Amino acid sequence: MTLKSALLMLLFSHTFIAINVCAETNLEGDYIVILDSPNNVNKDLIDPTFNISPTLKTDPAHSYLPDIENSEQTDNSAPDLRQRIISGYNMPQVESDFTKNHEAWYAARPDYVKRMIGRSQRYLYHIVVEVEKRGMPSEIALLPMVESAFNPKANSVSKASGIWQFMPATGKSFGLKQDWWVDNRRNVTAATNAALTYLQKLHVMFGTWDLALAAYNAGEGTVQRAIDKNRRKGLPTDYASLPLPAETRNYVPKLQAIKNIMTQPEQFGLNIEKIPNRPYFSKVIAPEQIDAKLAASLAEISFEEFSSLNPEYNRPVITENGNAHEILLPVSAANTFKANLANYNKPLVSWQTYHMKNGERMDKIAKKFGIDVNQLREVNGLQPKGKSGGSQSILVPSSGDNTINESAGSTSASNKPTNGNTKDHIVKPKETLASLGRLYKTDIDTLMQLNQLDSGEIQIGQTLKVPAPESQKSKEKNQASSKQNQKNVVEKSGQNKSSVKKSSNKKSKKR
Repeated sequence: MTLKSALLMLLFSHTFIAINVCAETNLEGDYIVILDSPNNVNKDLIDPTFNISPTLKTDPAHSYLPDIENSEQTDNSAPDLRQRIISGYNMPQVESDFTKNHEAWYAARPDYVKRMIGRSQRYLYHIVVEVEKRGMPSEIALLPMVESAFNPKANSVSKASGIWQFMPATGKSFGLKQDWWVDNRRNVTAATNAALTYLQKLHVMFGTWDLALAAYNAGEGTVQRAIDKNRRKGLPTDYASLPLPAETRNYVPKLQAIKNIMTQPEQFGLNIEKIPNRPYFSKVIAPEQIDAKLAASLAEISFEEFSSLNPEYNRPVITENGNAHEILLPVSAANTFKANLANYNKPLVSWQTYHMKNGERMDKIAKKFGIDVNQLREVNGLQPKGKSGGSQSILVPSSGDNTINESAGSTSASNKPTNGNTKDHIVKPKETLASLGRLYKTDIDTLMQLNQLDSGEIQIGQTLKVPAPESQKSKEKNQASSKQNQKNVVEKSGQNKSSVKKSSNKKSKKR
């Protein structure tokens, strides 16, 4: 056990009853703290880096449950998913003081349990089905309650993430993509598949599910060394007998406590509402690129709900390198999304990639694109007071080009007005330079130059010069002129090469 782990355990033991928090552990054995009632917590006693912001109000998951059960996927003999899980319990009972302590902890926090169960409704049916497909004990489906309390955006101090609390390296080893755009450790379906595969591997390695769970929590090496140590001493090598870290000794009993509460909540003074035994979400093919908020709007659900089902996306744009891809939506919203998307004729993306220059300040970029600097930093995952590196790419409001691409920050000469061909536009409510750029097929730089603007801020009622549409005759004339200019440039480039070289040499000597 590391010094930090020991200190955390000491902290937890001293505050187990005194403070109103839930200290959970992830698969690496690191504590993640979920505040239950922040107003009643002595925050000086808690490392703030462990905090997982809770949903203090009752989770609205039930609002999106489908009204009609899917007969092919519903177990009619168990209309309550909780009963379906209970009927599949297949792990030995763990009766110990550890178990009793955790039962008492949960029993003393009915609001916390209610929120945890509420969040679980989005994901639990899918996990139960996947567990059953693999012939695993059904209590495995409850493990995210131990790992993250079913918070899809849970993060530990050691950088574990998601409802299954995968570390970066472990996640990559199981194919969970992690980059600037996405972190599939938070992807509900992908992470569930990875976690169950990992647990099956550990079960084959150690032979029992309690030892597999211990290895999931503390690591394969920790459990194997404990087994080897006991064997050398002629001692039993079962879970209860192994010299494991304290958090790992608590791990299986904590799951047992949850099992007991799910089985007979009334014995602990708790009331667990029926969990519908039917799919909560379905997979829907999304366009190559689409704003996350627009996707939520087209599905006619809240952005909070969309993010709860698709927590893996790091940016406001959902993109997948030129490929169509899947998003998760409540069953009741899937067809709504498809219908609204088919009838939507506006740009799907309102952001573009911008290449920062060395030394370029974020506040200047924010003004240039008519966005608050704090929002710009939040969108790009940058610290409020942190320095941004030079020559990096960031997301900014889109101008004329509504696709995410590597050259989106450059100014296109074709979008600039020629021969002073402009017209007046009176700014309407909610209009920005970015939206005007899309409307008049130009870029923000051009609009700022035309109107001699120092920033991207504009006012309602302000009169702006914007590019006027060219007539066909004018277009043909400009095209012909452009071709002639190109020809002249080519002809001149072949002349006086020696003089050009001399001039270049003179300049280099001056340097």
